[in-house]
Amino acid sequence: MNRLLTVLLMLAVSVLAGCASHVSPELRPYTAEESRELALEALNRSGLSFDEYHAKKAQLLGQPQKTFGFDQQGEMSAERAVQLHGRPS
Repeated sequence: MNRLLTVLLMLAVSVLAGCASHVSPELRPYTAEESRELALEALNRSGLSFDEYHAKKAQLLGQPQKTFGFDQQGEMSAERAVQLHGRPS
């Protein structure tokens, strides 16, 4: 009986000691890819205008900033046929 009580007491102490020691997850620095993904997720949640959003996204991805706007011809008539990359528009 004394042996059983000792074993149960040791088991209870080891379980409580295991629960009491708080093991935090491994703290490591983010990789460059993880940092970029976090920044893109934050950018998607931000309420930026269209132009600001694309400027920030190009900056994060390291791409040259594209300018969005009209070309020199302005608006195109629907009646005017234009060849785009070998196919009619």
